[in-house]
Amino acid sequence: MKILFIHQNFPGQYKHIVLALAAQGGHQLVALGIEPAWKALPKGVVYVQYPIERGTTPGIQPWVQDLETKAIRGEACAAAAHDLKVQGFEPDLICGHPGWGEMLFLRDLWPEVPILTYQEFFYQLQGFDSCFDPELQPQPDWQAAARIRLKGVNPTLSLEASSWCITPTAFQRSSFPAIWQPRISVIHDGVNTAAIQPNPEAPPLQLPDGTTLRQGDPIVTFVNRRIEPYRGCHTMIRSIPELQRLAPEARLVIVGEATGVSYGSPCPNGEWKDHFLAEIEGQFDPSRVHFTGSLDYRVFIHLFQLSAAHVYLTYPFVLSWSLLEAMACGCAVVGSATAPVQEVIRHGHNGLLVDFFKPGDLAAAVAELLANRPLAQRLGTEARQTVQTSYSLERCLPRQLALMSLVGNRAIGADR
Repeated sequence: MKILFIHQNFPGQYKHIVLALAAQGGHQLVALGIEPAWKALPKGVVYVQYPIERGTTPGIQPWVQDLETKAIRGEACAAAAHDLKVQGFEPDLICGHPGWGEMLFLRDLWPEVPILTYQEFFYQLQGFDSCFDPELQPQPDWQAAARIRLKGVNPTLSLEASSWCITPTAFQRSSFPAIWQPRISVIHDGVNTAAIQPNPEAPPLQLPDGTTLRQGDPIVTFVNRRIEPYRGCHTMIRSIPELQRLAPEARLVIVGEATGVSYGSPCPNGEWKDHFLAEIEGQFDPSRVHFTGSLDYRVFIHLFQLSAAHVYLTYPFVLSWSLLEAMACGCAVVGSATAPVQEVIRHGHNGLLVDFFKPGDLAAAVAELLANRPLAQRLGTEARQTVQTSYSLERCLPRQLALMSLVGNRAIGADR
């Protein structure tokens, strides 16, 4: 097949698919993206990096600024795709992530080509991430609601243009309007459980601040891409004094950038990390709390292999890869009793679940895992088994490739 991949930061979710198709041979694989080429780009895969030619319009009505940004990115992607078309490239299938707007105009270039889109999330006014956290998310007035409603324009246009869609979890599919859900397959991206696995012989690891971690240490890990409330940084930080009281020898390793946000609103006064640390100033031992910033991926997995307990908290939102990677390493996980965590973790079976808003409960659960190592071992073993059974590459990749074949051969989504 001739397949065109669209992702602003290629390969993104298509990494394992592209590697598998390149290994098969016989396919013509072309990708469009904004960021520099993937360093591990397989031989024979053509990657075209294209520029964004302009920014948003000064003074534009603020409710539509997000939509204008997506239109600008969609225009740039369509221009690059048009160049491919002029050169004679006619794909049999287009696979793309529409979240930033890149997919908006491809249907106009290739009206008859099947399009399989990767759908992550559809923003809603109620019942999902919006208004979940009353402390930080006041009930929206009609103007705030209007902003959220307009965020649905890009995904709605993408859904209409798609032949079929894919999303990683049933919860994420449930965020989309009911009329579209029957056209969205639930298949996770897949975790390479052969490479991401427990290692009882993992060597010591030195953190950026010079602290050395060793196998058997009471290490508690917590990961955010950026340290922010959407991923529970406030609950985690607020739990530190009580956790240190219950487990004074614990080392808390918090991974993620301390500046900016990936999701939600920025901190109104500085950075979220500093804002919540100020709340507990003088109530904890900072020498046993380590903020690492971002880590090299191999170091990141090494850290999971040493972790005695891993904390994963989230608003009802997109599931992070890091949860499944920690589970694949056999970590005993304490997660928030929120969707989509509850889709992956059953309390007492393959992890522990606590109320997202109760730092004391979080501290108690983590301390229990540090004190009861047989329980932690059992939960960690079951956690890895869960990933192997339901989220491994061996399970997910064949289903992804089969879906691509069906869509590309118009066996489903034939009305598009």
